[in-house]
Amino acid sequence: MYEDAYRDKIVSAAEAAKLVKSGDRVYVGTASSFAYELMDALWERRDQLEDVAILCSMSVAPSRMFSTDYHEHNPFHVETFFLGQQERIAHRKHGMPLEFTCFHLSQVDIWCRYVGKPDVCFFQVSRPDENGFVSCGPSGGCMYSYLAENARNIVLECNAQTPYIINGEKHLLPLECADAIVLADYPVSPLPKDEVDEISQKISDLVMEEVPDGATIQLGLGKISTAIGYGLLEKNDLGIFSELFSEPMMELMKNGNVTNKNKGFMDGLSVFAFSLGTKEMYDFMDRNPKLYGGTFPFVNDPRNIARNKKMISINAAMSVDLFGQVAADSLGWNQQSAVGGQIDFVKGAQWSEGGKSIIALASSFIKDGERKSKISLTFPPGTAITTPRSEVQYIATEYGCINLKKLNMSDRVRAMISLAHPDFRDRLTDEAREHHLI
Repeated sequence: MYEDAYRDKIVSAAEAAKLVKSGDRVYVGTASSFAYELMDALWERRDQLEDVAILCSMSVAPSRMFSTDYHEHNPFHVETFFLGQQERIAHRKHGMPLEFTCFHLSQVDIWCRYVGKPDVCFFQVSRPDENGFVSCGPSGGCMYSYLAENARNIVLECNAQTPYIINGEKHLLPLECADAIVLADYPVSPLPKDEVDEISQKISDLVMEEVPDGATIQLGLGKISTAIGYGLLEKNDLGIFSELFSEPMMELMKNGNVTNKNKGFMDGLSVFAFSLGTKEMYDFMDRNPKLYGGTFPFVNDPRNIARNKKMISINAAMSVDLFGQVAADSLGWNQQSAVGGQIDFVKGAQWSEGGKSIIALASSFIKDGERKSKISLTFPPGTAITTPRSEVQYIATEYGCINLKKLNMSDRVRAMISLAHPDFRDRLTDEAREHHLI
């Protein structure tokens, strides 16, 4: 009986952490699926270990491992493909060494097999079902199966509060795969609701003009995506095919705006790869038959994205230059997040029948009491291009939403200047003329 095997493998977090040896590479979590009790137990062993790589991405909840100043007795360093808030804090504030790998999320299997290469996997999962399977939870299904392929040891942290995702590609794990099982009971990493401001609302209103009824939606994180998500409450018969399942998507499903009946691909299901939100959202996801959790290589494959009709991809940016090139993951030499799935969805949406790709950002921001433009002639040195000008379609700010794909380069430059805050348009025009762009 699986119950017997289950009981035989139950150990304390401290006991499970002893599976880690010096020199090991240890996966601990992604987004809302982090094994925090095991992380704390591993931290307690820091004086017994040397040179241990912590593999993780998109962390949002604090942990002792990431919130303690790095010193000579700390054996841990971080390796990631997507910096979240806590990875940034660990590296920039506390000095923890960090290695970053750049790739599209549709290629996460390559990272798991050839870059991450975990020796030990700490997987946060649900409690087991009646058949002896655990769910990978709100974010684990996006990559657990690839990480587990060559790991020496797998530890399941079975959290009583982890939602069980019913439908999913490689979303269930058998208890037999575990070398150890740790029982836990704590809230899944919450992400507070974004407050929608006036500028985000203006951008949402403009983007709504480009979204038809019956569209299939992909949204990212942040105030603008949140505003657009709630703006979709005006639309009918929407579908969801998105790397991220978010709070506005839950509201759209609850309100009946999402029916998933016109997608043309995986009709009837809201498809996602990972999620971040409130406890209310995680409760909504638990055993919800209308949700489908897929891996990144499946959900972010542009060919699968393109199979959805009227696919509308909406992503954010930190800055855009006058050519329409997008910097969404770094500015200067500072890595802020990651390329993620932006270009996967930029390409897939444009291949879709009736689809559109939209990059949305505020035109400016205030720093130290001074307004600064997010639209510029060029980026600071060291800035990596997330989405090249050849792939960009619509750019939206609070001053308009323009399809750059139909414009030659000089008209593109004029369009980008029109999307900038009025305080910067004259300067941008002078710079464009100086460099013979217009």
